[in-house]
Amino acid sequence: MDQLTIDRIATAHPKIREELKNYYIECNNKLPKGVRLRFAYVYRSVEEQNKLYNQRPKVTNAKGGQSIHNYGLAFDYVIMLDKDNNGTFETIEWSLASPYHKVIVDYFESKGYEWGGSWASFKDYPHFQKTFGNTWQTLKNKPTFKDTNGISYPVL
Repeated sequence: MDQLTIDRIATAHPKIREELKNYYIECNNKLPKGVRLRFAYVYRSVEEQNKLYNQRPKVTNAKGGQSIHNYGLAFDYVIMLDKDNNGTFETIEWSLASPYHKVIVDYFESKGYEWGGSWASFKDYPHFQKTFGNTWQTLKNKPTFKDTNGISYPVL
């Protein structure tokens, strides 16, 4: 397991946190030796989102508050490879033609997560989200609670 990913999962909305951890472990077990799934982002603050929004080249259309990451209900992933077989997983596999991407996409879609690669516009291939039927607008207007990790989440 990747401790960095486990730490990032701890920032997910409490409603999906435990399932996301279990799914992460299950999905990793479907990948061959020398290949590891890593979550690059889970929760992202409004400030972090605005920095990404203003970044060039453009990587997101979502301003702070407009991303499902801001509510702890999304994650972005990367595939890490241990090319030297030394346990370091230092290489990132970017090719969408990689069979590992299909394993990850098929797995998380089967668990009810929406894949950003299936969107009609601005495809976000490394992105998954579970919104429980909400949009960012409805999530933004929900009452919130502060979790033990200090992050405020919408009441679902």
